[in-house]
Amino acid sequence: MNATTPIAPLTTDEAEALVSAARTAAEAAGVTVSVTVLDAGGHLLAFRRDDRAVLISGETSTRKAYTALQLDAPTADLVDLVKPDGPFHSLPTALDKPLLFIGGGVPIHRDGRLVGALGVGGGTPGQDHTFATAAREELTR
Repeated sequence: MNATTPIAPLTTDEAEALVSAARTAAEAAGVTVSVTVLDAGGHLLAFRRDDRAVLISGETSTRKAYTALQLDAPTADLVDLVKPDGPFHSLPTALDKPLLFIGGGVPIHRDGRLVGALGVGGGTPGQDHTFATAAREELTR
């Protein structure tokens, strides 16, 4: 497959399956979360906030998904890059974009190409990353 071969976009059904898988992982851990799925263009495909999830988790899940999409990397892998001594220290404030460098955002690839991103908010950064990764793995089965 080369860069000019068309790749099927992330579908609404796949986005809903990602939301469901992330919520299932979070429920198993006893954590209430918000889950956001964006397509490759950064457009919302699916969103769900559990009834008892903290309100800000809706915003954080969306920003985590957006950050993972824009940088094509899990947000958990980017945290050290924006610390005061990191190479991207000024990135969060240099751009007028909703970036959030906290674990819980993961890019979604199909045939090696970026097709979207998933963000989870509501647990600890480590929990959110685990839930997002579990959902992404479920999609690729």
